[in-house]
Amino acid sequence: MAPWLASGTRAHRRDPALHRYKPAQGSVRVLDDSDTAELWALVNRNPVANIFVASHLENTKTAAPTPAGGQILGYDDGASLASACWAGANIVPVETSPVAAQEFGRYLVATGKSFSSIFGPSDAVMDLWSELQTNASSPFDVRPNQPLMELRTGPAIEPHPGLRFSTMEDFDALLPACVAMFEEEVGYSPLVGGDQFYKQRIASFINRRHSMVDFDGGGEVVFKAELGSVSSQVTQIQGVWMNPAYRGRGLSAAYLAAVVLLAREHAPVTSLYVNDYNAPAMASYRNVGFERVGTFATILL
Repeated sequence: MAPWLASGTRAHRRDPALHRYKPAQGSVRVLDDSDTAELWALVNRNPVANIFVASHLENTKTAAPTPAGGQILGYDDGASLASACWAGANIVPVETSPVAAQEFGRYLVATGKSFSSIFGPSDAVMDLWSELQTNASSPFDVRPNQPLMELRTGPAIEPHPGLRFSTMEDFDALLPACVAMFEEEVGYSPLVGGDQFYKQRIASFINRRHSMVDFDGGGEVVFKAELGSVSSQVTQIQGVWMNPAYRGRGLSAAYLAAVVLLAREHAPVTSLYVNDYNAPAMASYRNVGFERVGTFATILL
């Protein structure tokens, strides 16, 4: 097991920031490689809700901090690892109880962690935010009620035959569609401050076969989507976008069915979460066969 970051039976990690963190109850620590099995046990309690960290664990094979500075915090209840929280550019709770959320929030405030979003199961996200908001910038958006949906079989309707995995030959045409989707969803361009990181991200989706696209006869993107997180058990759809010129024609459900079909080449369960106010999208997902299994929340900063 990892050294304790706060009071406990094991040695403190030497981190000056910890002098500013005084636990109210329990202890928070940074997980390391020896915690990997216990973290997997937490993640596997709900593989759909915990897909982000499951994907990370399958890619890195360890709970240890990443070279880029991402950490997974653990909260111990005195007997075992009871809750966890990814702390990188995003904050992502894993099986996080209200007490653990409070301690994670207090620790993140004390250590001065900066982040761009919090997302995951709604109760845990909102509990974290209640601790973090007094020391964070004003949020760009708070979305407390995002239905989490899953599909454990093939699609319930006929998939659109044109959708396929993207290739790097599609990159130049696909990038503007990805930017347009991001701007519609978040409200600003992902290219603000430079385009290199975002371009690398899109290329990574393509190279891992996590990007799907269909074009019209003139080379314009009609529909595109990505798999934002992928594990051997679950995929999570993101970035769904229909060209405005093709909206209102009843095409979205068939394209989504095609996304599911392609996603099942990676894992048997397909999932997504959606803004509760997006009634047309939710109707399409239900038409394809998705069922609600929980509620996510997202805080954008």
